Amino acid sequence: MGVITSQSIVSVSNQPPILVVEDNEDHVFLLNHAFQKAGILNPVQVANNGEDAIAYLEGTGRYSDWKEFPLPLMVLLDIKMPGLGGFDVLRWIRQQPGLKALRVAMLTSSDLDQEIKLAYELGANVFLTKPVDLNRLVEMVKVVRAHWLELAQMPEVCRGGNRSS
Repeated sequence: MGVITSQSIVSVSNQPPILVVEDNEDHVFLLNHAFQKAGILNPVQVANNGEDAIAYLEGTGRYSDWKEFPLPLMVLLDIKMPGLGGFDVLRWIRQQPGLKALRVAMLTSSDLDQEIKLAYELGANVFLTKPVDLNRLVEMVKVVRAHWLELAQMPEVCRGGNRSS
């Protein structure tokens, strides 16, 4: 059993991370718990605001070690955060030639029609409203896992035109 565990740890470390952009620590905790219950083994990187999300995706500042902070498989992006909000980050992502195809899921408490419309207009791949019930959150994360992590093909993305990132 120890060998299986060590093999699964190695395979997990080779998985691309999921970048969660969320300023509420309680939401991050619940999301990590839901990931575990849903069987998502990808590492999770957290940016607590829009500025950190952009620095992570650029691979600059404290995120300049690209091996420690590789480009994510997908971004789960909250809308309302201090400083740069989720729409600002989404707009920035879609303006970057190497990141245009990066999969971005808006994951927010909002269900306002105008925010849903704007998210899709700016290029979000999906708009998900955070359920208040943990079991429903786990079910939603299982659907995300099945669609985005297991079935859908991952597009090629890169930092600053460098295909090796």
